Amino acid sequence: MLIAGFPAGAWGTNCYLVAPAAGEECVIIDPGHEAAQGVEETLAKHRLKPVAVILTHGHIDHVASVVPVCGAHGVPAWIHPEDRYMLTDPEKALGRSIGQPLLGELSIGEPDDVKELADGSALQLAGMELTVAHAPGHTRGSVTFRLPESPDIPSVLFSGDLLFAGSVGRTDLPGGNTAELYESLARVCLPLDDSTVVLSGHGPQTTIGRERAANPYLGEAARGPGADDAAPRRGL
Repeated sequence: MLIAGFPAGAWGTNCYLVAPAAGEECVIIDPGHEAAQGVEETLAKHRLKPVAVILTHGHIDHVASVVPVCGAHGVPAWIHPEDRYMLTDPEKALGRSIGQPLLGELSIGEPDDVKELADGSALQLAGMELTVAHAPGHTRGSVTFRLPESPDIPSVLFSGDLLFAGSVGRTDLPGGNTAELYESLARVCLPLDDSTVVLSGHGPQTTIGRERAANPYLGEAARGPGADDAAPRRGL
């Protein structure tokens, strides 16, 4: 298994390219602001051929390069229907302007081919199976993608802005909901094995075991209803 990632653009959003091995087909996860060049360099370095872009949610820091990346390779983009509107109206998703100078650098809109993700579905892409879990809270259409354990790596969770090393996604933007975030953490993350590697939308990799032991928000999620409702502040 090959997983190559890099932080991109003004928000340092992690973009990942995932393939069974070098020289094979791959999927691209969350090509955000100024990610297109990094995507092309990573494709060339590992001799990869993209077959799809898959998106953990619709915030502009995760989707800003979707149009050029999909257009350059003629591949579809997958997004949950609740977040699809953000592709064409990113400022509505933030409840504020993202700034005209920055906006001028973005390719706003939908790529030619958009497919919608569904909770519990198994995407068969590039010779891999990625399980989709709807995980609202940061946005209404947030999802995670999980790769099963294989002989060479443990299970991997691409958590988007649901779970970070030591933190979780903010819930104070339009579509955010703290109670839903805690429910998503409990339903999606807590049942996973401690060995599961977490590759999030921002920051370093971690594991479920490390977060179960030290992440206060995951601890609150484990305690169930009545958890602290202070809005977490991570992500865009």
